Amino acid sequence: MTYRTLYREKQYSGPIFDVAKVYLQLPNGRERAYDLVEHADSVAIVPVDANGHIYFVTQHRVGSGGLLLELPAGVLEKGEDPLACAEREIREEIGMGAEVLRELGGFYLAPGYTDEYMTVYLATGLHPSPLEPDEDEFLNLVTMPVEEVYQKAMAGEIQDGKTLAALLLAMPLIRTNV
Repeated sequence: MTYRTLYREKQYSGPIFDVAKVYLQLPNGRERAYDLVEHADSVAIVPVDANGHIYFVTQHRVGSGGLLLELPAGVLEKGEDPLACAEREIREEIGMGAEVLRELGGFYLAPGYTDEYMTVYLATGLHPSPLEPDEDEFLNLVTMPVEEVYQKAMAGEIQDGKTLAALLLAMPLIRTNV
């Protein structure tokens, strides 16, 4: 099956994302328009300390209408590589640096309507190294043992998609009773 991009039209441009109408030629030869949220790529970090605790933040998310428990994450700045972004975000969001940031993989967050790709890192060798958080972030730090994290995930108590996907990628390296 062959899809071919015919052209794009910018519909909206904002500080966080843009929206384009993308016109594709479908495998049957017909043309169809799709809306695409154009968003910078991002990272998520699974920070695990020497005691086997994972660090999370809670923050208000407009899409959920409330607080979500999430792994530290953030958007790449223009020209920034994912590893540098992960090093910065972990310091801004949980006040810790990591001796080791190991890339675990990545995924598209919602490929049906956005081009944002997220790279996931496992952070170990944590040590205090805070940076000022972004001015619009009001985060609360939460830590819990690895096994409790996976119990909460399986019970539906973690509702953030990127957090669930990142924990799945990290599972073989941090969970002993799979």
